[in-house]
Amino acid sequence: MPEPHLAALAATADSVQVPAGHRFFTEGGPARRFWLLRSGTVTLDLQVPGRGAVVVESLPPSSVLGWSWLFPPHRWRFGAVAPERVTAFRFDGAAVRELCAADSRLGRDLALRFAQVMLDRLEATRVRMLDLYAHPGEPR
Repeated sequence: MPEPHLAALAATADSVQVPAGHRFFTEGGPARRFWLLRSGTVTLDLQVPGRGAVVVESLPPSSVLGWSWLFPPHRWRFGAVAPERVTAFRFDGAAVRELCAADSRLGRDLALRFAQVMLDRLEATRVRMLDLYAHPGEPR
């Protein structure tokens, strides 16, 4: 990413530390932020009827947490919790959307990067759902 874009994004961020057990967000809640994980892991969960919260993916350090802030209606599509202490950069979604509106190159770059994040998350969810709903002894 070009240095001016990095500098603009950095101005919307702060450094945070969260304890083990911290819930970043709940499925359906308002999506106002995203995070770049520096240390620790975060699990993504999805509410599955009859099963409750099911973990669909575990995100390692260097992962981006959260993409719902970018797209209306800005509601979380998953839940996220830290099973261990996490350090991260937290970004203000509204401020980043404003930057993207003012600089189409930055907006395009971020849209492509977050599209890849979304594809990865959706694929992980698909695989997890296949595992959950497969009949015993039946190939996937």
